[in-house]
Amino acid sequence: MNFELFIAKRIIGNKTYKSSVSAPIIKIGIAAIAIGIIVMLIAIATGFGLQQKIRDKVVAFNGHIEITNFDTNASDESQVPIRINQDFYPEFKNVEGIKHVQAVAKKFAVIRTETDFEGVIIKGVGADYNWDYFKEFLVDGRLPDFTQKRNEDILISKYLANRLGFKVGDKFQTLFGDNLEKLPRIINYEVVGIYNSGFQELDEKFCIADIRHIRRLNKWEVDQIGNFEVFVEDFSELKMISQQVYKNTDSELNATPITKKYYTIFEWIKIFDNNTYGIIAIMILVAGINMITALLVLILERTSMIGILKALGSSNWIIRKVFLYNASYLIGLGLLWGNIIGLGLLFTQKYFKLFPLNPDTYYVSEAPVYISWDYVLLLNVGTFIACLLMLLIPSIIISKISPVKAIRFD
Repeated sequence: MNFELFIAKRIIGNKTYKSSVSAPIIKIGIAAIAIGIIVMLIAIATGFGLQQKIRDKVVAFNGHIEITNFDTNASDESQVPIRINQDFYPEFKNVEGIKHVQAVAKKFAVIRTETDFEGVIIKGVGADYNWDYFKEFLVDGRLPDFTQKRNEDILISKYLANRLGFKVGDKFQTLFGDNLEKLPRIINYEVVGIYNSGFQELDEKFCIADIRHIRRLNKWEVDQIGNFEVFVEDFSELKMISQQVYKNTDSELNATPITKKYYTIFEWIKIFDNNTYGIIAIMILVAGINMITALLVLILERTSMIGILKALGSSNWIIRKVFLYNASYLIGLGLLWGNIIGLGLLFTQKYFKLFPLNPDTYYVSEAPVYISWDYVLLLNVGTFIACLLMLLIPSIIISKISPVKAIRFD
C-alpha cells in the first residue's frame, strides 16, 4: 500500500464520526441501510411464510395433484369410481419427484342434531392416508385410526364443533341420501378429534372418516375409490410433474394440479411476490440514496485532503478507492445491525407468535415466518453490491477536483 493511501485512510477513519457536519449524515446512512435490511427480511420471511402456509392448508385437503375420472362432475362429491389397482399405486415409480399417493372418496352428507343441522363433505380415507398435515392442525383429541376394522371415528373442524356444540367423545347422526324418494341412510359417528386449519372455506366443509363407509353407501366394490391424491416433493416443479402424471395414467383418468382447482387462491398469493420485490427495490434505492448523500458529504469535507494527495501524485482511482472502502465499512455496519434486529424480530415471531392476523382475511391466525439462510445471504450480498455500485457515480466527482483549488478550499 502506498504512503498516500495509508495517510488518507487514517485521516478519514479518524474523522468520519467526529465531524459535526458528516456525523449525523453518516448515522442516517447507516440507519437507512439497517432499516432497509430489516424491512426486506420481514417482507421476504412473512411473504414466503404466508404463501407456504396457505399452500399447505389447501394441499392438506386435496393433495398436490388429483387423479379422477373424466366426467362432468363439478362438485367435491365422488360420483364415478376408480379401480384402486393402478400401475401408479401405491408408488408412482414412472414419475420422479412424487413422495406419496393415497386413495380417498368424498360424499355429501347432513349432520343432524336436536336443534340444528349442517351440510358437509365426508372425506373417506384409509390406511394409506398421510396424516402429517393434520397433526399440525389437531387442537383436541386424536387422529382417527383406519388401519384396522371399519369404525365410526370422525375428525371434524373446530368451526363445525363450535357451530354444532360438539366436543371430543360426542356422537351425532349423519344423513346420506342420493334419492329424494328414498329414506336417507344414517351413520352415527363419534368425534375423536377436532382440527383447525384456519382456512374456513375448507374447515366448514370437510370431515374425515373411514372410506369403507363411503364404499358401502355408494354400493361400490371393495377395490373402488373416488380419486387419488398425489403429493410431490418440490412444489416449484408441480406443473411439470402434473403433466408427467397425466401422461403416465390411463386415458380415462385426468390429473388436475391443485393450482388449477383453486386458481383464485393461488393467483392471489402470487401477488405477494410482486409486493416483496417492490419493497426490496424501494428499500435498496432509499438506502443507496442515503449512502450517496453520506459519501458526497465526506468528499466535500475532505476536499483539501484530496488536493494534497493529488499534488503528491496519487491517481483519481486510488483516492476514489479510499472513499469506497470507507463507504463499504459503513454499508457493512448497517447490514450488521439490520440483520441482528431483523432476524431477532423474525425468530421472536416464529417461536412466540406475537403478531396475530385475521384468519378470515389471511387464512392464518398469526403472521407466519419462513427463514432460510439462502435468501438472507443473497439479500445481504445483493444489497451490499447494489449500494456500492450506486456509490461509484458520486465518487467520480473526485476526478473533477483541481489540486490547486482543493488545497485552498476551506
